[in-house]
Amino acid sequence: MSVNHVENSRVWFITGASSGLGYEFAKKALESGDQVVGVARNIEKLHALKSQFEGMLLPLKLDVTDRNAVFTTVETAFKHFGKIDIVVNNAGNMVLGMIEEFSENEVRFQMETNFFGAVWVTQAVMPYLRSQDSGHIIQISSIGGLITGPMSGVYSASKFALEGFSEALAQEAAHFGVKVSIVEPGGYWTNLYLKMGFATQNNEYDSLREELAKQNPTESVDSDPKLAAEALMKLVNCENPPLRLILGSFVYDIAIKNTEKRLSSWKEWEEVSRSAEHGIPAPDGYGESEQ
Repeated sequence: MSVNHVENSRVWFITGASSGLGYEFAKKALESGDQVVGVARNIEKLHALKSQFEGMLLPLKLDVTDRNAVFTTVETAFKHFGKIDIVVNNAGNMVLGMIEEFSENEVRFQMETNFFGAVWVTQAVMPYLRSQDSGHIIQISSIGGLITGPMSGVYSASKFALEGFSEALAQEAAHFGVKVSIVEPGGYWTNLYLKMGFATQNNEYDSLREELAKQNPTESVDSDPKLAAEALMKLVNCENPPLRLILGSFVYDIAIKNTEKRLSSWKEWEEVSRSAEHGIPAPDGYGESEQ
């Protein structure tokens, strides 16, 4: 049964909405008077929230790695509320380990949710947003989508991929009046750490793990996820939202230092970079089919 949207309220479609940042995003949107389609593999917690916001929350069970199910669920959401205004690709997981330690299945598991799941949701919602000539897609990345290090290589690979496709999407979607923002959070007290997995350890890397343990701070700098929800609300209420938004002072400083280091390296090697380019006409026979 379809439900007419409340006048002047927006409709959110949030993945991974049953816990962590996704749950706080959904709750904040509802508290602001908006309507929410909250999707997750387990929606029991969302049903409890539903009783507080009668007619404003539609919990739907969904595994974002199932492309066909994603398209069906988005269609159901649109028919229920009559529109979709804000899409938050928040579903994700984290598996840590040295690159050599990962099995094929572990690498694919990391990519399926963090990258492919976001691609499927984006593909499913774009026809509706295009038809409306409006909408805002929020891709929840990570500081790991900008910077990586030992043990986070595969996780960062999934977030780097998310950011790469989202940057192209932003340029394509803008033609139809659809906005795209990439949000890069730092640490928050969510169940991401509780669900975090580890690749099977190779003892050859024990010395590196010991070295990393000495370098890492023992005190957490993680924050209340409600702060991330407040920041997200400021983002969606902005007329001209940025392509990227970092959440957290600690990770903001790290991102700035990393960018400055990258620029310094590029400038140091500028002469070599420029010497590798000198345009010439196409070689004879270039482009001809081989017999």
